[in-house]
Amino acid sequence: MKNLKFFVGMGMFLILFACGKGSKPTPTPVIPPVTSFSFNALKVNGKNNGFKYVNVNAKPAIAITFSTPLNQSSVAGSIIITSKAGATVTFSTTYQNSDSTVLITPTGLSPITQYTLNVTTALKSAKNGNLQSALAVQLTTAIDSTKKFSTITDDQLLDLVEKQTLKYFYEFGHPASGLARERNSSGDVVTTGGSGFGIMAIVAGINRGFISHADGLTRMQKIVGFLNTKAQKFHGAFPHWMNGNTGAVVPFSAQDNGADLVETAYLMQGLITARQYFNGAGIAEAQLRTDINTLWNGVEWDWFRQNSQNVLYWHWSPDQGWAINMKITGWNEALIVYVLGASSTTHTIPKTVYDQGWANNGGIKNGNNYYGVTLPLGPAQGGPMFFAHYSFLGINPKGLNDAYANYETQNKAHATINYNYCVANPQGNSGYSANCWGLTASDIEGGYTASSPTNDVGVIAPTAAIASLPYTPTQSMAALRFFYYTLGDKLWGQYGFYDAFNLTNPWFADSYLAIDQGPIIVMIENYRSGLLWNLFMSAPEVKTGMKNLGFSSPNL
Repeated sequence: MKNLKFFVGMGMFLILFACGKGSKPTPTPVIPPVTSFSFNALKVNGKNNGFKYVNVNAKPAIAITFSTPLNQSSVAGSIIITSKAGATVTFSTTYQNSDSTVLITPTGLSPITQYTLNVTTALKSAKNGNLQSALAVQLTTAIDSTKKFSTITDDQLLDLVEKQTLKYFYEFGHPASGLARERNSSGDVVTTGGSGFGIMAIVAGINRGFISHADGLTRMQKIVGFLNTKAQKFHGAFPHWMNGNTGAVVPFSAQDNGADLVETAYLMQGLITARQYFNGAGIAEAQLRTDINTLWNGVEWDWFRQNSQNVLYWHWSPDQGWAINMKITGWNEALIVYVLGASSTTHTIPKTVYDQGWANNGGIKNGNNYYGVTLPLGPAQGGPMFFAHYSFLGINPKGLNDAYANYETQNKAHATINYNYCVANPQGNSGYSANCWGLTASDIEGGYTASSPTNDVGVIAPTAAIASLPYTPTQSMAALRFFYYTLGDKLWGQYGFYDAFNLTNPWFADSYLAIDQGPIIVMIENYRSGLLWNLFMSAPEVKTGMKNLGFSSPNL
């Protein structure tokens, strides 16, 4: 027994000795790291369409599913909905699938607005892990189809559009010169061509009783007096832009600091129309006609042939001469230049200049079929709609023919192709439809472009469809109603319809441009009464000039 005790004691001693001298400490238990988690699925109103959704309702149901249950307390700080303008949208949340799916319902999104729902990596799981990658979901809300204004008759609506748009030229006309400002943010910069359109608009306004005859005459005297006494001219032609106080050139570009023959033609188109309208026997109207003739007869159309070439040139600079060197060739918006050049009794141009310079000896012909319509002249699919407007504010295309086209057919074809293109909507732009169409030069978000079927950036300009009323009355009237009743809360303002809008990447201009507002009034009036067509075409010089170019028409 003593031996057994001895050996047990020695064993315990050796064990204790070994532990004390050579043993390692017991390792600390390893705690597994918190793992991140990932996004699994997204549905908006029960449908998955990636991360971009259009025509979304005001309170969409947005379900986002993750790979693990969420820490609900982290949601408020890591999910945010903001508008394109930066406004934050409130929303409610509920949870499904053991908290791995969050259901987000905005309290109310505005129509035709783009929103972004962002989920940041600050979102945490129930186990305190972070979301691996942030998410961004784009939501574009649908059009609110309710009427924004009380229904009135179409005739009343046309009256309203004419009267409201006229305010741009009459109430907002430059106080010193009476000329039209380039746009509503132009300050003292006035536009030559836009003023020509505005003169025709004022004539329409007088005739409709929106302006008294006496007040209209006074405004016209101010405009014509300024043009005769203050405005800079170059061989009788005006610059694109002027200072409305001094008449000095405001350069359109570095080399475009002198004459602009196309802008001058638009101005003369308006002045000749006004001369024919103010035909009273009184001293004031007689003097106005004389003063207009001074301007009209002073334009040296033939000088712009640049050394007797058989073509007219667009620009001339007093210090850089013909540096731009841009020929005025068709088919585009400048037919009126050649018509007035041929109509001048002081500086006329011969028919060869028209045939070779403008018509390129028939090179302006097209003849191809687009969207079921044959286009007589011009570029593929017609180009921007202002080609069918600017020269035809005064030139009546009805029954008008020459060696190259029937111009009623041309303009109807152009407008119909523009309409058919928007209905077909090959690019899938939001909002394009039988009620929402019209591609022409206008402001776009952050810039300006000449929209057309071959340059479609998703922007509709009301002037394109409305000014086409004489060509596509049914389609144009449908568009006008849509612009006013459906989009009017965003598109209708102090001077009528704003310049343009985009429903794909929602944007509405806050601008007005003289060259877009003018055709709205003038072509509505031509559609209704033919007033401006009748006045311009009644000018004896115009009749002679157009006949000399080979035009025939019941109006000649």
